Amino acid sequence: MNKKSIIKAFIAGASLALLSACADSFLDTTSKSTLTDENYYKTVADAQHALTGCYDGLQVAYCYNNVTFLLASEIMSDNCFAGGGVGDNQDFLAIDEFDNNKVSGGNILEPQWKYYYTAINRCNLLLSKDGQINWDGDEQTRLNIIGQCRAIRALCYFDLTRLFGSVPLLTEPTVAKVAQAEPAAIYQLIGEDLKFAADNIKLGAWTSSWTNTNDGLISEYAAKALLARAYLFYTGFYKQNDLAGISKSEVLGGLEQVISEGGFDLLPSFSSLWPCASRQSATNSYTWAVDNYAGEGNQETLFALKFDSNSDQGTNQNGSVPMFSMRNTKFSPYGTGWGVATVNKKLYDAYGTDDTRRDASIINIDGEGISASSSFNTGGDWREYTGYSVKKYSAQAYYDGTDAVQIENPDADFQYYQGQDYVVMRYADVLLMAAEMGSPNAQLYYDRVRSRAGLSSKAVSTANLMEERRLEFAFEGLRYWDLLRQGLENAANTLAQNQNGTTVESGGVAASINVTATNITGKGGLLQKPVNQITLMGSDVLQQNQGW
Repeated sequence: MNKKSIIKAFIAGASLALLSACADSFLDTTSKSTLTDENYYKTVADAQHALTGCYDGLQVAYCYNNVTFLLASEIMSDNCFAGGGVGDNQDFLAIDEFDNNKVSGGNILEPQWKYYYTAINRCNLLLSKDGQINWDGDEQTRLNIIGQCRAIRALCYFDLTRLFGSVPLLTEPTVAKVAQAEPAAIYQLIGEDLKFAADNIKLGAWTSSWTNTNDGLISEYAAKALLARAYLFYTGFYKQNDLAGISKSEVLGGLEQVISEGGFDLLPSFSSLWPCASRQSATNSYTWAVDNYAGEGNQETLFALKFDSNSDQGTNQNGSVPMFSMRNTKFSPYGTGWGVATVNKKLYDAYGTDDTRRDASIINIDGEGISASSSFNTGGDWREYTGYSVKKYSAQAYYDGTDAVQIENPDADFQYYQGQDYVVMRYADVLLMAAEMGSPNAQLYYDRVRSRAGLSSKAVSTANLMEERRLEFAFEGLRYWDLLRQGLENAANTLAQNQNGTTVESGGVAASINVTATNITGKGGLLQKPVNQITLMGSDVLQQNQGW
């Protein structure tokens, strides 16, 4: 299944999510034109089609609709402040500061809540039909499809429970009200699903033809790495010894398999992972004079969510890109955006001057001459302006400010047609997780990541690994959860220390960041559940998190 195959599932997947058993009708006939339980989920092709709809369901949760999981994760961390426009509502501030007094309507993440459960219901529906599908005796194809489906369901629940804690746990297709479950029960399912995927999917190791075969799919190696991520968070944040009975040694063994068998590797240049960090526009031509971008499906990417800027594929955009991009500013190779998640200068300063990741990850607005250009936003409408913006997931523009997506498609709107993939798991993370979990090769793995960044060897320790992860994975949605799994109190104090009191500019006027540890601990490090969902389901079924 390639990128466009995944994209095309939106319409079909939406239909599959609504399939239900046929009721008795006046003529009691079977429809010849409508997909039903009776005439679908019969063949391998049907199952593959349904799996594509499951991938699409996860993808939609990251599309353009205010706050994506990636965006929320970065704003909650000490990497970024809320940002945005001075006239915007304060929802981003509420997420950044864990301040319920700044919530505009109580439903900040309701679209994502709905999208995740749509994806979960699609997965549950496919899993429930396993026994009625004719697999043509091909057990490995069955295991590949069921394994990927279970991994997608696990990822949906992993996002949901990290954001909200106790959430409804649905394991069968249903439209009934299901009471929220404790995190232990949710992580039991996450662990079981990812373990099944890791043990049963057989897509093979990365090769030069990976992009044509497995790009955008969850392989056995991606599942092993994702299991390690879930294990580290659950055992760290909830102080448990295992995840769903899966031991530390078993999880580490999976990571070692990725390293020894998966065919993945670090790219020689960190900047080549990110379009804006590796491209320079040609003069008077809508081409790139310098293009060192490694492209999608490269050897370092274990799993990425696929997006496409071509409008004939429908609404299928990476919604974080226009939000991260500089507000109302085009300065090639950077396109315009909404200026959300302005970068904390303390993060920029945390990199050494010889660390190649700094300038590949962060736009230095003054240092790159952007603030002195005529295209720079001087309207004074930027909230919490710091002088730094996200480069990894920035929109792109050519020499005259024309959005790159508009060259691909003249009808494209920069808000909706950003096609950069969201990289969920990189090989660098596999190396650092294995080092953290006590691999005999921990020092070697740690030094490989540092060496690629142009840095010398450094002793492996928990503190050094956590700092390395911050610098390596800035703006990839990991920092907040890495802090949280070190303990809520420690995380809250670190977040407050690195942010509270920092001077920024809002509407051209100096302002001060207000992030307090007690706001974070008082809410258990969790966000507000959508009020509309509590009203719809009833407070006996779904309860609001403490402090909200």
